[in-house]
Amino acid sequence: MSPFTGSATGTKEWRHLRLTLDAGVATVTLARPEKLNALTFGAYADLRDLLAELSREGSVRALVLGGEGRGFCSGGDVDDIIGATLAMDTRQLLDFNRMTGQVVRALRECPFPVVAAVHGAAAGAGAVLALAADFRVADPSARFSFLFTKVGLSGGDMGAAYLLPRVVGLGHATRLLMLGEPVRAAEAERIGLISKLVDEGHAAAEAAALARRLADGPALALAQTKALLTAELDMPLGASIEMDAATQALLMNSADYAEFHAAFTARRSPDWQGR
Repeated sequence: MSPFTGSATGTKEWRHLRLTLDAGVATVTLARPEKLNALTFGAYADLRDLLAELSREGSVRALVLGGEGRGFCSGGDVDDIIGATLAMDTRQLLDFNRMTGQVVRALRECPFPVVAAVHGAAAGAGAVLALAADFRVADPSARFSFLFTKVGLSGGDMGAAYLLPRVVGLGHATRLLMLGEPVRAAEAERIGLISKLVDEGHAAAEAAALARRLADGPALALAQTKALLTAELDMPLGASIEMDAATQALLMNSADYAEFHAAFTARRSPDWQGR
């Protein structure tokens, strides 16, 4: 996402989510606890636009995505979205589905690591939002449900059919996307859907600690690692090695690379600048 902007100014207040910033760590909270943080049209659009703004602004070095109340996110709001989509024509439906996919693309392409703090339900679109994060920290109450076939839609929604096989393998992905059955925390950890399983009630704190560790690290190196992990999913080995070589050559000219050597020589910790 380019740092160059036109006439539009940054958004001062987000209506459909809560944002806090703390020394390079952004915490984005889905804040409709009475609806298990079900997503509305506005919530999708706010997530898409927020990620673009944070990417352009440049001061965020890690992001935590969580949900308020009893769960992470129960997916699209049945009343506000499913009811409304029944009255839409094909063009409007395509616009809506493209928008939801743009949220996932923004999560994968933003230049900072994203940590999902998952407790309770991560269902439908909520499961895909967690899937699109770089890390999923979850407690034993977490359960992931890819519910799209349960409502008569394809399980391959919002990039799920692309991302899930790459995280858990084709066999598990086929089962999860076709059957829509919930996957509880222990199994999610076993098949690789959870990055770290923590004690009950500690997902938010552990996710914040991981985000702080990432934010205090070499931001430029982490951003390029994330970019390569995404870009090289579909590349042949030769092209991947060439991209790795070009990236390393660029990073070897960075201030952080020189700072590591200076810190190593002086027997101190590096002061990473992210440049």
